[in-house]
Amino acid sequence: MLVYRTNIITDEVKSMDLPVTQKQLDIYENTNTLVQDVFPDLTADQREFLISGMTPNDFTLLCEDNF
Repeated sequence: MLVYRTNIITDEVKSMDLPVTQKQLDIYENTNTLVQDVFPDLTADQREFLISGMTPNDFTLLCEDNF
């Protein structure tokens, strides 16, 4: 499923194709359930995208800007 999130630093809307269901997204977005409990099969990068809208490339660029 193609999931859209807004990057918390740049406000850019990003998308990522994730192996999730709408039901899982609804649970995550409408309850206080932890991302790792709703999506145990996702990678850390995929879960971070759901939380912050940041992709691995965004983290790389962010780190490069700080050196």
